[in-house]
Formats: sequence, structure tokens, C-alpha cells
Amino acid sequence: MKALHFGAGNIGRGFIGLLLNHSGYEVCFADVVQELVDEINRRREYIVEMADHTRQQIRVKGVRAINSRDLHTVVTEMLDSNLITTAVGPNVLQRIAPTIAEGLSERFKKNAQPLNLIACENMVGGSSLLKETVYHHLSEADRKKADELVGFPNAAVDRIVPLQKHEDKLLVTVEPFYEWVVDRSAIVGEIPDIKGTTYVDDLQPYIERKLYTVNTGHATAAYLSYHFGYQTIAEGLQDPYIRQVTEQAMAETSRLLVAKHSFQPEQQEQYRNKILDRFSNPHLADQVTRIGRSPIRKLGPDDRLVGPAVQSLNYGIIPENLCIGIASAFLFDYAGDEEAVQIQKDIKEKGLAETVQLYTKIKPDSPLFPLILEKLDDLKARKN
Repeated sequence: MKALHFGAGNIGRGFIGLLLNHSGYEVCFADVVQELVDEINRRREYIVEMADHTRQQIRVKGVRAINSRDLHTVVTEMLDSNLITTAVGPNVLQRIAPTIAEGLSERFKKNAQPLNLIACENMVGGSSLLKETVYHHLSEADRKKADELVGFPNAAVDRIVPLQKHEDKLLVTVEPFYEWVVDRSAIVGEIPDIKGTTYVDDLQPYIERKLYTVNTGHATAAYLSYHFGYQTIAEGLQDPYIRQVTEQAMAETSRLLVAKHSFQPEQQEQYRNKILDRFSNPHLADQVTRIGRSPIRKLGPDDRLVGPAVQSLNYGIIPENLCIGIASAFLFDYAGDEEAVQIQKDIKEKGLAETVQLYTKIKPDSPLFPLILEKLDDLKARKN
């Protein structure tokens, strides 16, 4: 069994590549960084270290890599791959789509075996987005073949992999916890046998559980920690105010998830507490600027902060603490992030109220709108 994985970064090596390798797949990484590709091919193995008190090291053997800009080589690899996965970041999916489309076109000429492509990205509907973009580059005839032979099952993935730098270029540190849930209904052919993966018929509840618990809590803690001058999530959560707001924001989303998807309240509470323990892991040293990056995307109307806040109103939940999280995102003025810089520019030029409406799509007549502005004032006062 052979898997082609786009993205040989820390998440690709420390999460997806690790699980595929331990499930018996011959893993070939595709990446644009030639230095990384060369190092993988030179050593054919790397180490994944657990970010906990054990510092357990897991050796991943028998891997190789190609440069994803080398169209001919990528296409050749796709001809006999049994599975294709990605961990490249949401914005990069559209860049690799033309290459994947070319690979599928050539594959259809020589291989009639089913193939599944799973985008393992920190986003909702990653595989659907990849499919849409790939189909844009396929001929009508190849689209019909793809409808029969290619699956694009969406997935929800969760594993904290902090920014890190090691003398060993391939060593990657990850938290022990992980979750990889895949939509069984969208798979073509046999279900891929991947150890540690959960297949479900309805992925949406699991996507929202992860997005509205892990991502919501992480973003809230990150933006608040940045505002009050903390460097890491673990440090920020030692601040009683930040911890309380993060806990309560996650409690609000838990009420929403229980009401909307019928999760058991006790199970959701256990899940929420486990997530908070993960955030507080001192061995991760997760930088708040990494978690807070791309605030425009994270303030989107369907994303981790605004999405659950708007939906909460439909279930009679007043998302006070979610609004604090939204407000803190507009105070994320980190100069190293283009989206953060753009938000601050818009606040200066358009005013705060118009900027809040611009990015959240929340109208001034919504009860959330004045609440967000109120929380913004409160956060500024607390810092002063």
C-alpha cells in the first residue's frame, strides 16, 4: 500500500505521515522545500517526540520524498498511489490542485482502481474545497471518471504541533493526543485502513465539536494572552481572568453542541476538560502568535468565534464570553501577521464598528454587535 502525502512539515511528519507509516503504508512526502526533501531521502526516517513528561520517541522508518513542484515526478507517484493526503494549510490547497488534476488525468489512462484524497487541514470542508478546485482543472470526460473513481472525504483533524526548532531538522515534537475523523460516506472503494482513524457517516457534528471546542478555546486563549502580554498559551492560562473566559467560552459552545447535535452533556464536558488540559501542557510552549495567526479567517462568519456565537442565539444562549474572544481578536496587532496588520489598518481608516461588521458580517441590529463593542472597551480598560 502506498500513500502520497502533500506537506512534509511538522504536522505532515508528526501526525498524518506517522499514522500512515504505522498503518503499513509506504509514505512518500511531496513538499516544495528541497532541503527538506533531500534530508528525508538521505535518511529515509525521522523521529516523532511526545510533548509530555515521558518524552517518548517514535521512529518513523522507510519514508521518502519528492519536490511537489516537479510535475512529472508527482504525476508518476500518483499513478499507483492507494491514498493521497494533504497537510499543507488551507490557502495552499488551490496551489496543488492543478498538479493533482494532471495526476488524475494520467492515472485514468492507466489505472482504474479507486483513489481517495483526504485534505487533513485545520478547516471545515477541506476535501470538498480540494475537489472543487481540482475539478476546475479537469476536462469534462475526466470529471465523469473522477465521479466514479475518486473520493474526496472530508475530515476533522486535531493534534497540537507547536512551532519548534531542533538541531535535528527532521525531529518533530507533538502532543500525545490526536483525533482524525473521516466521512465514510464520501469514500470510493474500500475504506482505507489507517490506525487511529475514526470513520463516521455524518462528519458535521464532529467537525463542529472540534472547531467550536478546540479551535474556539485555542483562539480565545491566544488572543487574550496576546492582549495581556503573555508569550505562550500555557502561560496565559495561568492568568485567572484568561482561564475563566476561555473556560466559559467553551462552556457556551458546549451548550450549543449539545442542543444542536445531541452530544451527551457529560461526554462533552469531559471532552472540554481534556482540551483545557491540553492547552495547559507546559511541554508544548505553544506561541500565542502562532495560534492567533490569520485573524481575518478566524473572524469569519462561519469560523470558530463568530460561527458559534451567532448560532448560540438560536438556542437561547447569550454568548458573553465568546464575544470577549471575538473582541480580543480585533486587538491582535501582531506586526508579523499580514491579516492582523490589515485589520488594524481598517480600524484606523474605517473605525472600529465598521471593521467589526466588515469581518464578522454581524449586523448592527444583532444583539451581538453592541456586546462585542462593549467587550472591546472592557478589554482595553482591563489592560490600562
